[in-house]
Amino acid sequence: MAEYSDEYWWSKDGLRLHYRDYAGGSDGRPPILCIPGLTRNARDFSPVAERLAGAWRVIAVDLRGRGDSAYAKDPMTYVPLTYLQDLEALLEELKVGRFVVFGTSLGGLLTMLLSATGRDRIAGALLNDVGPVVEPAGLARIRTYVGKQANWPTWLHAARAIQQTNFAVYPDYEIEQWLAMAKRLCRLTPAGRIVYDYDMKIAEPLKLPAGDGAMDMWPAFEALGGRPVGLIRGEHSDVLSAATAAEMARRVDGLDLITVPGIGHAPALDEDASVAAIDRLLERVAG
Repeated sequence: MAEYSDEYWWSKDGLRLHYRDYAGGSDGRPPILCIPGLTRNARDFSPVAERLAGAWRVIAVDLRGRGDSAYAKDPMTYVPLTYLQDLEALLEELKVGRFVVFGTSLGGLLTMLLSATGRDRIAGALLNDVGPVVEPAGLARIRTYVGKQANWPTWLHAARAIQQTNFAVYPDYEIEQWLAMAKRLCRLTPAGRIVYDYDMKIAEPLKLPAGDGAMDMWPAFEALGGRPVGLIRGEHSDVLSAATAAEMARRVDGLDLITVPGIGHAPALDEDASVAAIDRLLERVAG
């Protein structure tokens, strides 16, 4: 198991935020910044970091309100532009010039925004099952579960509940994989119950009109052009359509589009197709 250190930085509005820092080599390769999805945390990138650490420095963040990062007093700060400010504060503190970004879902939207605000610093990008257009069906499904509290007495109970909710996304998962997912998604409370590891109030902005974010993301995506870009799409994704993925490949020359068979939103990045895509991207970055 690759070793990492738990590190912290401060947001502009005074929140103590957490990231896992996996050490890389000394060959000057840019670090990889990993940004998770809406209800996820730094643990989501454990399979990626375990495989790449040593050769690459991997920085996996907990966005505000997730994992070991502080919860915001104002739930209206649970929006992409605030997350972007938090990430900029981290990059400034670490004095990171150029970096690779891996972004899953919401993390992919933030990847595009990071490029839009400073494209020359992006050495390469991996977008995991997200594009400039978020499908209404996927957004509606996300709204059905985000912010809904639940608790269980054991990890097995949690795994079974998560299986019931996500079976269509990962139809071939075995119980060991559901248990691993539960331990990435949830935490054990001092009272001995298993709960989701995020602030339920992250759902508040989604209840507002245009709470999904009405900005045109195509210019932000196109800012990734001219550098190595990988796009991973789950075959049955309801967030990133095949048509949007094809249009992304048309607009950014050389984009490496991969479809992970039998998976919905979002691939876990440990699938064979995902692993191969990550390796191709990093070969282009290092090459």
